Amino acid sequence: MSAINFAVIGYGGMGAYHVHNILPNENERIHIVGTYDINEERQAISQEKGHKIFKSYDEVLADETIEAVLIATPNDLHKELSIAALKAGKHVVCEKPVALNTAELDEIVAVAQETGNTFMVHQNRRWDPDFLLVRELYRNGQIGDLFQLESRVQGANGIPGDWRHVKKQGGGMLLDWGVHLLDQMLWLIDSPVKDVKADLSFVLGEEVDDGFFALITFENGVKAIVEVGTSNYTQLPRWYIKGTEGTATITDWDLNGEMVQATGREDVAAPKPVQAGVGLTKTMAPPSELAAKEIPFPKAEADFEPFYKNFYNVVRNGAEPIVKNEEVRAVMQLIERIFATA
Repeated sequence: MSAINFAVIGYGGMGAYHVHNILPNENERIHIVGTYDINEERQAISQEKGHKIFKSYDEVLADETIEAVLIATPNDLHKELSIAALKAGKHVVCEKPVALNTAELDEIVAVAQETGNTFMVHQNRRWDPDFLLVRELYRNGQIGDLFQLESRVQGANGIPGDWRHVKKQGGGMLLDWGVHLLDQMLWLIDSPVKDVKADLSFVLGEEVDDGFFALITFENGVKAIVEVGTSNYTQLPRWYIKGTEGTATITDWDLNGEMVQATGREDVAAPKPVQAGVGLTKTMAPPSELAAKEIPFPKAEADFEPFYKNFYNVVRNGAEPIVKNEEVRAVMQLIERIFATA
């Protein structure tokens, strides 16, 4: 079958990343016809790279050779651009967050259902190696049943970019990075959310949140801590995972870290008290060498298609989307709940 002809809407950071880093690996399935951006400098750069330049969004939608559009614009434009494309008979890939709220998403999905065109959100971090490793640990029980998962991304450079500082454009870190981390948690833990406690950070003096902390309790008893910060000059691990038979720390996206597993041996001596500050403790003494051992991380790979291969098969072959709109809706509902709780 032929490749899907794409136009990229928004040739900024993420749009250009798709064009130069993601889509070239999909040239059998995806063909980039051209790009459109309201910024003339970006248009010139795209043209220098050899792409066709569209002079307006209406020109994109009127081009019958364009089958699909990738929308990589500021968040407040996602709904308007997506609906216009769907009504023009185009399939749509939309960057995250899908919209500013659940109600906007519902409007988009209603049009997609009415027109019969495919609408998918680029929740790309389901394919991150660190998340796939956590997913494998959750499934294989290597360190027992996981009962607490802590997921963090932290930096010290403040809120990036320009429009991400603006509330009406959907700025702030809960919508920027939170949408990724919450999507990972909800996709991983197959249980309804029971309770949410949260706090937003405004230490940098912006009108939008520069970070957040959320404690999510699921009905199956699993607890998840999700935290994003932009004023952290030293960082906590990317993941800290507690299981009934072990603990894992994944320091970064390069999968540095360690995993310790209980041996389950019965001939283990009771821990001896150790000096802790000005006192003694037996509770916090390290386990004996026979009680626990360090083990390597398991191999973890995606057992599902890459995003654009899946999008192609959804459009051409009626396949099931890996990123389902009802899953995206659940993430948006959780984000709204965190905003309300905080």
